[in-house]
Order: sequence, then C-alpha cells, then structure tokens
Amino acid sequence: MDNPERARILQRMEHRTDILIVGGGLNGPALALALAQTGHSVTVIDALAEKVRKNATFDGRAYALALASQRLLNAIGLWPRVEGHAQPMLEIKVTDGHAGSGPSPFFMHFDHAEIEEGPMGYMVEDRHLRRAFLDALANEPGITQIDGKRVIAQETTATDVTVTLDDGSRVTGGLLAGCDGRRSGTAERAAIKRTGWDYGQTALVCAIEHDLPHHGVAHQFFMPPGPLAILPLTGNRSSIVWSERTETAERINALPDAEYLQVLRPRFGDFLGDIRLQGDRFTYPLNLTIANAFISDRLALVGDAAHGMHPIAGQGLNAGLRDVGALAEVLTLAGRRGEDIGSPLVLERYQEWRRFDTASLAMATDLFNRLFSNDNPLLRMGRDIGMGIVGSLPGLRRGFVREAAGLTGDLPKLLQGRAI
Repeated sequence: MDNPERARILQRMEHRTDILIVGGGLNGPALALALAQTGHSVTVIDALAEKVRKNATFDGRAYALALASQRLLNAIGLWPRVEGHAQPMLEIKVTDGHAGSGPSPFFMHFDHAEIEEGPMGYMVEDRHLRRAFLDALANEPGITQIDGKRVIAQETTATDVTVTLDDGSRVTGGLLAGCDGRRSGTAERAAIKRTGWDYGQTALVCAIEHDLPHHGVAHQFFMPPGPLAILPLTGNRSSIVWSERTETAERINALPDAEYLQVLRPRFGDFLGDIRLQGDRFTYPLNLTIANAFISDRLALVGDAAHGMHPIAGQGLNAGLRDVGALAEVLTLAGRRGEDIGSPLVLERYQEWRRFDTASLAMATDLFNRLFSNDNPLLRMGRDIGMGIVGSLPGLRRGFVREAAGLTGDLPKLLQGRAI
C-alpha cells in the first residue's frame, strides 16, 4: 500500500472527543461517567478486551469503599447497580501482636454509631464493580469505549492531544486523563518522573469463608512482618489482605491451599470459627510511588497513575475516587465558564487540590507501616499506649471514624453526594 492510501485510511480511522481516558479499570470509568453526565463527550481506551473485564467469576478480590466514595458512586448512578452486593462496614477493630499469641490488651475500636452519616464504608467485590461500570458505560450515550487496544504514542499541540493505538488508529481530544495504574504509560510518555521506594513486603490477597458471622466488623491486626486486614464480605465471608516480607510471602504463596491455610490460621485466630479458602489467591508487591507532577501539557493523572501507596489503610481506590471527583468538578466548572479545559491554568487547579491531600495520606500510610511493621520493644510500647489513649477518648475516636469514612478535608461535590 502506498503512503497516500495509508494516510487516507488512517484519517478515516481518526476519532474526536472532548476528553480521552486511558485505563478501563475503576477510576477511568468513574471519571468517564462523571464527565459524560455533565455534558462532555468521553472516550475510554483500555488494553483489555471487554469479555476479560466482564468476567463474573468470583476471584477473591474486593475493595473497601469509604462512605464518601459510596456517595460518589451514587451520584454518578452506579451505586444502585452494586448495592445488593455491598457489605456495610459497621465497626473497625485495630490490634497489635504476634501470630499465634493473641492481640495486645491495648486496641482501638471504632463504631459507625459515633457519626450520624451511616456506615463507615462498604466492601464490594471486584467482579460486581467492574460489571456495573461496564454496563453503565454502555448505557451512557456520551461515552465511546475502545477495548483491546493499547496506546503506543501521544502527542500534544496548543489545542489538542492525540493518541495513537496499536492498530494504527488515532483519537484526538482536548484533554488526556491517565488512569492506567502505577506503571502508567501515559505518565511515562509525558516524561513525568516518580518518587518512591519499595517496602520489601508483599501482600497476599484472598477471600475466605468462615463458620461464624462477622457482623460487619473489619479487623486490622498489626504484626512485625506487616499488617493483616480481615474485611467483611456479604454472607459468612471475608476478604484477606495479608502483608509479609517478600521472601516469606513468596514461600507462602507457593504452598498448596491446605498448607496456605495452616500458615494463615494462627495469624487469623479462631474468632470466626473454621476458615476455608474461596476463589483465587493473589500477591502484590508493596511500594510507594508518587508522580512528581499530576499534570502536564493537556494531561492529568488519576488514581494509581498519580499515586500508589501501602494498602495499610485501604485507601488506594478511595484516593483515586477523590481524584475523580476533583478533576470532574474542575473540568466541568471550567467548561461552564468557557475556559479551555486542557489549559495549564485549569489543570493546575486540579493539581493544587489533590497533591497536598495525597502527600499527607502517603506520608501517613508510610509512617504507620514503619511504626507497626517491626518488633522494637520501645516502639511497640509507645504504639500500644497510643492506641489505648485513642480508644479511650471519644473525640479522638470520632475523628478517626470520620477519617475512615472519608468525610474529612476539602471534599469534591460528588463525594458529598451532590451533583456538580
């Protein structure tokens, strides 16, 4: 084929949209819905095929959604699609100790009854969230989905940003949003550097079925190698996020299911009766990685593409949804004022809104992990006394409950449950 003919074919394959979103996980679709519902045309590009993303098999993965995140999902019309599969988190119990020796007598106990708004959050399985997002995207006329295609290049002009896909087609828009994870190709192509470090820990993730009901209580048990989170799912099931030193985690994950459970049981305890594995098992290396800038020319980073942190507080997706709410609000208000939504002045508002909050959260999770993931007797005494003090003071407890529910800070309207 001669070059003019190829150029004519590629020109026919070009597509124009207001906003390009790269990444079809959870943050990308949430941003697409929020923007489409305020009148923008949006194109979502995902490297995975839809049939892969829509797989309804239970695989053990689940997310802890803070109350503020649930409000955003409700505001964009997604919550009714998953509400029947959501488990409210009514209490959180935080303890410190060693595997097999029981928790410290000092602990923190947070109850949703200490705030007026409702449950602190909800646990929702990955399969239900992804299917709900795909169905919602398909029913939103302002959204175009491009599945099974990778972005291989991006270029920016004074008025547009264009991405080239691996089939040679091109998509052009006024703004590019990178929602493509910690190894964001969008950020890399924009030459945005990252700051961070490895924790030498790996998270073992699975789901279990247990004999006794959990009553909506989430548990965080801090042990020297790393924390163990037991998060309630619907029915007599819980999601496990269990951090170990990387070498230990690799050995544990290589074990057959029966031996894997033998290692988990003394860490888990018997307060929920006998336990059995459900679904698949996963491992995730744990690190801190923060983009040195959340914006570039006609580009904004969202979620893990902007910030990846330790799961110790379960805030990864919640932080991403705060990005979604902030960016959607900034772009929508700018568009209503007649501003160019991809201009540096507009994007700087998003960066200013989110960088301090993100840096504070990253520092807090890093500090908590370093403080609790060790067996230093002086540190252990200090943190146990600190937990006892927090647990005994209603004002401090209420502050922690509101923080866990995502109700603190400068909340975007969507996270308040309000339309933009």
